[in-house]
Amino acid sequence: MRTVWQALARPHFLCSVWPWRAVLYLGSGAVAGVLVLVVMVAGVVGGSVLAVVLVGIPLLVLTALAGIPVAVAERYRMRLVDREPVPGPHRMPDEPGLRGWLTTRLREQATWRELAYTLLFALVLWPLDALAVVLGVGVPLALLGTPALMGDGEVKVLKVWTVTSWPSAVGVALLGLVLLGPGLYALGVVAGVRVESARLLLAAGERDLGRRVVELARSRGRLVDAFEAERRRIERDLHDGAQQRLVALTVTLGLARLDAPPGPLADQLAKAHDEAGRALAELRELIHGIHPQVLVDYGLEAAVADAADRSAVPVDLELELPGRLPPAVEATAYFVVCEALANVDRHSGAARARVRGGHRDGRLVLEVRDDGCGGADAGRGSGLTGLGDRLSVLDGRLSVSSPVGGPTVLRVDIPCGAWADGSGSGEGEKGSGRRGD
Repeated sequence: MRTVWQALARPHFLCSVWPWRAVLYLGSGAVAGVLVLVVMVAGVVGGSVLAVVLVGIPLLVLTALAGIPVAVAERYRMRLVDREPVPGPHRMPDEPGLRGWLTTRLREQATWRELAYTLLFALVLWPLDALAVVLGVGVPLALLGTPALMGDGEVKVLKVWTVTSWPSAVGVALLGLVLLGPGLYALGVVAGVRVESARLLLAAGERDLGRRVVELARSRGRLVDAFEAERRRIERDLHDGAQQRLVALTVTLGLARLDAPPGPLADQLAKAHDEAGRALAELRELIHGIHPQVLVDYGLEAAVADAADRSAVPVDLELELPGRLPPAVEATAYFVVCEALANVDRHSGAARARVRGGHRDGRLVLEVRDDGCGGADAGRGSGLTGLGDRLSVLDGRLSVSSPVGGPTVLRVDIPCGAWADGSGSGEGEKGSGRRGD
């Protein structure tokens, strides 16, 4: 059970810890409310008195912000009767430092909602919490303890009436025992209502959640752009650094091989020359896989056509795009197509594949189909899971249809947003050709 409401619906509520969690919540609220009242009164009075010499103005500002720590403590205390965490409504400051934090907090509606709750807590709620605890458990326990207080043959119960005999004391104790059960149930209800009312002011509202969604989307977009920029930087460093050194090494070894007399040295030079050539070829393939230059220069259509030409399985290509896509969309779509074609080559046993797609209603839609053996399952932790994860960064979707015996159809749907300038897309190869005929 995660809430006191769920516990109240169970028949064994009184035998669980939930009644005493409700007592602890309301009792701690009464104590905390007194402390908050003292602090708020001291802040307002002190700030008002000292405002004439400007010293009180910062004190009044701090008093206005007192709702923030109170709300943090309340969200933590609410978990006594509702284990569901209450998300905080505040956002990250727009600027670093104390000034940025203060500016952001003073402009947020959540800050003033928390201040309103703090004032309500200090003036109204804590007395109600204290009254509920006194009536719910204080009175029944006082009645229940009447026989223990019969020291001189009489006791004044609740300062209202006097009990002078042991039978009367036992009867009063039985009355307290009878009232304790309903009192604990009532405290559970009061605690549940208190938490729900606190949620209205302290939890993130729909507007706050919507703003957070927008901020997360923007943050994710910035991360994607940074990731793609880093990929391009690595590609440039490999292309201009390691590749050039390997080219120079290959040329040097080739010249040494020509000048070397026949013998063991010539054989070693020939072997080293071949190894350098293979390393250079692998590095070029790696660079191409990281971020091919054709994708940067001519866009997705030409890059996919190049990938189809390099595929070991013949590929029919039907891809028509009206212009250049955002760089992150192009890179992700190219990566997915290349991985899909690699999977076709490695696992499907297909004789032919087809890539087709285009722009529909602001989204890039791609389909990779092969006539292989089928049986691909994205739920078994295969590479398809990684493709789905990469697409999800751009709010894209991946669907796979792969019955045993084939065919396998992989569909990709990526929202494109605003189209970039499409002036560079017309120079690449058109994707209507065939490979391997």
